[in-house]
Formats: sequence, C-alpha cells, structure tokens
Amino acid sequence: MGAFHDYRATITWTGAGTTGTSSYTAYSRDHTVEFPGLPPLPASSDPAFRGDPTRYSPEQLFVASLSDCHMLWFLHLASSHGIVVREYTDEATGRMRVESSGAGQFVDVTLRPRVTVDAGPDVSDEALARVHELAHEHCFLARSVNFAVTVEPAPARIAQPQA
Repeated sequence: MGAFHDYRATITWTGAGTTGTSSYTAYSRDHTVEFPGLPPLPASSDPAFRGDPTRYSPEQLFVASLSDCHMLWFLHLASSHGIVVREYTDEATGRMRVESSGAGQFVDVTLRPRVTVDAGPDVSDEALARVHELAHEHCFLARSVNFAVTVEPAPARIAQPQA
C-alpha cells in the first residue's frame, strides 16, 4: 500500500447578515476557503445559485483542480522524457447537469492544453500526446472522478532559440 497524504481546508461562511437563513433569498452565499499558511480565497456559489460572480465558485475550482493536476503531471513527465517545456496554458471547461430536484453532477471536463517546447530529436506532436496520456493516467484527481476527463492537446509550438 502506498503513502497517504492528508489535506486540510477551513471553509467559513461569512454571509449570515442580520437574518441568517430565515429564507432562501435572505442570506449571502459568500464564504472563505482557507488552507494552512496561505491567504484566504474568497468564494461563493455559482451566480446561477444566487452567488457572487466576483468570487470563486466550487465548480470553477473543481475544473481548475483537474486542469492543474494534469499540468503538474505533464511538466514532471515531460522533464523526465527530456522534453523542455517553456509555456503551458489550458482552456479547461466542465459541464454540470442540474436535475429538477436541484441535485446535480458534473458529466464531463475537457482539458485543452497548449504547450511551447524546445525543438529536439524526440519532440513531436505524437510524443507530446503520449506524455499527455501518461499525465492523464497519473493525475490523482482525474483518477478520482466518475465522469470523463478528456484531454485535447493543441499542436505544439516550438520555442524560438534563446539569443
């Protein structure tokens, strides 16, 4: 059995106002998400659920977490395969279905990574696609969800030689 890692977060609701949850519309969904040693993250529900659009929603953070995990594995595996990555961006999207009862779930997340790499004898779109496949297979979060996480990498950009 492998090692265990524990993670801690403190979620504090800050939206009680003067009436608390006296009605569905009486309270704010604002809250903070805090991790030991880091600044608080202002959060709320999605605006579709009466949240503050200037704060992060759990759904946004969930999609970002899947993208972030993939990126970190990709960078690790690229370095171990001798591929020098200079830039990495991802335009990740997630779809969530809400049922008539109000319950819901994510149905898919699509990652669209775009990388810039140094030219090399082993650098090709096929080689980078394989590294993305390995990153997906290793990503702790993608391995933990019960819906499809699809990776659609853009063709690689080759970095201009440094002068």
